Amino acid sequence: MKLPADSPPDTQRASPWWHGAVIYQIYPRSYRDSNGDGIGDLPGITASLDYVASLGVDAVWLSPFFRSPMKDFGYDVSDYCDVDPIFGTLHDFDRLLQKAHALGLKIVIDQVFSHTSDQHPWFRQSCLDRTNPRADWYVWADPKIDGSPPTNWQSVFGGPAWTWNARRGQYYLHNFLTEQPDLNVHNPQVQEALLECARFWFKRGVDGFRLDAVNFTLHDPLLRDNPPAPASDQPRTRPVDFQQPVYNKSHPDLPRFIERIRQVADEFDGRFTVAEIGGEGSEPEMQLLTQGDARFHTAYGFNFLYADRLTPELVRRTLGAWPDTEGMGWPSWAFSNHDAPRAVTRWSTPEHRAAYAQLAMLLLVSLRGNIFLYQGEELGLPQAEIGFEDLKDPEAIANWPATLGRDGARTPMPWQSSAPYAGFSTGAPWLPVSPEHLALAVDRQQHDPGSQLNVTRRLIELRRHTAVLRDGAQRFIDAPADLLVFERSLAGQRLLCAFNLGADERRWRPSVDCDWRVIEFVGGAGEWNFPPLSGLIARCLS
Repeated sequence: MKLPADSPPDTQRASPWWHGAVIYQIYPRSYRDSNGDGIGDLPGITASLDYVASLGVDAVWLSPFFRSPMKDFGYDVSDYCDVDPIFGTLHDFDRLLQKAHALGLKIVIDQVFSHTSDQHPWFRQSCLDRTNPRADWYVWADPKIDGSPPTNWQSVFGGPAWTWNARRGQYYLHNFLTEQPDLNVHNPQVQEALLECARFWFKRGVDGFRLDAVNFTLHDPLLRDNPPAPASDQPRTRPVDFQQPVYNKSHPDLPRFIERIRQVADEFDGRFTVAEIGGEGSEPEMQLLTQGDARFHTAYGFNFLYADRLTPELVRRTLGAWPDTEGMGWPSWAFSNHDAPRAVTRWSTPEHRAAYAQLAMLLLVSLRGNIFLYQGEELGLPQAEIGFEDLKDPEAIANWPATLGRDGARTPMPWQSSAPYAGFSTGAPWLPVSPEHLALAVDRQQHDPGSQLNVTRRLIELRRHTAVLRDGAQRFIDAPADLLVFERSLAGQRLLCAFNLGADERRWRPSVDCDWRVIEFVGGAGEWNFPPLSGLIARCLS
């Protein structure tokens, strides 16, 4: 619930548009279908941009829409500079970009520089022999003396990260699917080709890039074996989990290539770059690749995306790794995305999902850094249950039923509760609509002030018009068990953010150095009494 503020919000913003921004992720296949083929497309997104703008977000991140055989649903690119026909045309993209800009929305798109599709013309040529002009554009290696793969590296999707090519008599590297061969980004020609693809989209008017799996971009040319992973209590469902990825990614030369990407972005005023850097203990690499003013503007953290619980300790540890000190980069955070099970399912039980969704949104808008919302998060959508016969995700199919897979987070956006296929399409969608999502459709929530949709709009508006939340420092405060408390501060202004993440009621009062006035709360928090799954933001008036 919103309370009247005792002082007007600070709407002045000296920092760049992306600093502290709220970015809304759209997975194009599942957002809105305009032609009835059951697959979302660019015209469908364009028709929905007024809704996106109504959320108050600063930018939209579009997952891949490039030409692709769709073995990994667009992350296997066969042409970096064209739109796949299932999504539309370049003209459709231009119309989307034009409307977004007219609504005040920035557009950020994926760039997949670590690998291509095996159908990309570059790879087809590279496969021909060992002497063609692109022979060294991918990672090729001779077999060991016994014919086995060159290293012990394992694919993220299961099995060896090497596949034999009889024409060349060599193995090629693929850290992901067999159909996703790794580019040899050590090759200067490859770097130049990728940077030209980046310029293509910047010239078209794109406002920024999310660099997919960027720490897989450079490998160890000496092809050394990865060491085994240390013992762990966590279950291991894939061979890749049994080793430390020391040599198949994160090569020391990676920052140099990142600096070249940033130079291209800086050729076009105000462009933005965010890196996806996954893996356990990734903070040092995130910080390395965002250090100073010559590398990425920010890095996209996975700390919350695969956490099975949201605890004060997790938030303290994660945010605490990014102190507001000279030279430290700027982080980005997400609770859900297209690769991870939805947060309300991971962190709550069905009877508490509605309360947890509001609490999580209040926390997310309070964090220092950029924040990403995944489509449907503003509706409080839980993870959809997908039967084996309906699975499309290659990782889910390969590991079923040991992992939840990604399809349950990628089901169609529910627009109308009573329409066929929830208003997503007039034809059968590529993934089934979750029956649980119908009651949470946009039309059900649109006019309810207390709905997750309208709470999200209100909280984003608060962040958008409060410089302390967008750009301020963050300091954690000691509090009783299950309570997470921190202060945000900027230019003499102070906000106190407090959350009860537990199942028991808690009482706690801040220090008396301020006259604290609550300006926002969820879950019945107030007068420094915190029911389960509640939280508040208070402003210091003195």
